[in-house]
Amino acid sequence: MRIILFTGKGGVGKTTVATATAIKAAKEGKKTLIISTDPAHSLSDALDQELSPEPIEIAPNLFAQEFDVYYSMQKYWKNMRNLMNTIFRWKGIKNVVAEELSVLPGMEEASAFLWLEKYYEEGDYDLIVIDSAPTGETLTLLSLPQVAKSWMTKAFSNKNLAVKTVTKGLKFFTGIPLDKGLEEMDELFNKLEKIQKVFLDPEVASIRIVTNPERMVIKEARRAYTYLQLYGYNVDAVIINRILPETKVGEAFKYYIESQKKYIKEIEESFQPLPILKVQHQGREVFGMSLLEKIGDSIYKDKKASEVLYLDKPFEVIENNNGYFFKTKLPFVLEGEVALKKFGDELVIDLGNRRKSIILPKFASFLKLEDYRFKAPWLVVSLVK
Repeated sequence: MRIILFTGKGGVGKTTVATATAIKAAKEGKKTLIISTDPAHSLSDALDQELSPEPIEIAPNLFAQEFDVYYSMQKYWKNMRNLMNTIFRWKGIKNVVAEELSVLPGMEEASAFLWLEKYYEEGDYDLIVIDSAPTGETLTLLSLPQVAKSWMTKAFSNKNLAVKTVTKGLKFFTGIPLDKGLEEMDELFNKLEKIQKVFLDPEVASIRIVTNPERMVIKEARRAYTYLQLYGYNVDAVIINRILPETKVGEAFKYYIESQKKYIKEIEESFQPLPILKVQHQGREVFGMSLLEKIGDSIYKDKKASEVLYLDKPFEVIENNNGYFFKTKLPFVLEGEVALKKFGDELVIDLGNRRKSIILPKFASFLKLEDYRFKAPWLVVSLVK
C-alpha cells in the first residue's frame, strides 16, 4: 500500500490537487481511497456528490470518505467515550457539554490515524490519498502519537490512581464497565504509534506540499517543508497550483504575472532538488470528475501519480554540546560559490547569482551563526546558544 498526504496553507487548492491525484491513480489501475481529514470538508463539493463517514465507491477503482469524529467514536471507541462522558457528568458538567467534552482534544486527527491503521492492516487499497487540513493542523496530526502517549501516561499511569479510583466508583454506581474504556484508550494510543511508523517509512508514505505563486503562501510552504524534514517525513514533491497563463490575461493582471514568474523561480530554487509540478489556473470553479481528471493528467503527465517521486533526506539537524549543526544538501553547487547569512529563523544562502532561503525551526531564532562550511553536496551550518 502507498499513502500520499497533501498539505499546504488553507485555500491553496489541496482538495483539488489531492482529488485529481486520486482520480489519476484510479485510472492507472490502482484501487484508490481518497479521504478528507479537514473538519471543513470540501471533498464532496470538489467531487460534486454526497459522501459519508464510510468509504463509498464513486468511480471504478475510486472510493471516497469524509471523516466524522462522532461517528468514528460511536462505532469504534464507544467505551472510551462513555468513560470520559461519565466522568464529566459525575463532576457536575451538564449532559450536552459533557457530550462535547468527551471528544478529547486531537480526536479529530486521532480518528483519521485510526482509520488509516485499519485500512493499512486490512490491505484492501493500493493507494490512500489524504486531503489534509491546513499546514498547522497537519503538523499536529503527524506529531499526535507522541503528544497523546505522553498525555495517556500522565493521566492513567500506575502512579496516578485518581482516574482509576473514580472509574471503579462510577462502575459501582452506574453499572457501566468503564475499565473497558481505559483498555480501549490504551489500544487507541498503541495504534497511533503503529501508524506513525508507517508514515515514517518513505517507501510507503509521501507528503506533497501544495502552494501558490504568492509570497505568504511560499513562506508557509518552506516552513512546513523544514518541519516535515525535521520530523523525518518524506516530502516527494511540491505542486504549484493556480498559475495564470500569460497569454490569457489582460492589463489588470500584468503586475501579478510578473510577480508570479519571480515566485515560481523562487519556489524552484527553494525546494531544489524536489520535483516541482505545476497546475494552470482553470479560469473557473473546479469541481466534477471530468475537470479533475484533466487536472490530474496535467500535473503528472508521463509520471505515475502513485509512485514515490523523490526519495532523499536533504535537511538534517544534529545537536551538539554548544548548539546545533544544520545540514542541507545543495546539489549542482561548487565550493567557493556559497555565502551565507542568518536573519532570525531564516538562513539566506547566496549561490553565485542565485539565492536560496531555508526556514529553520522557530527555536533557531535565538541561536547565533558561528560558522559554516561546504563540502559538496552538503552545507553544514553551526549555530550556537
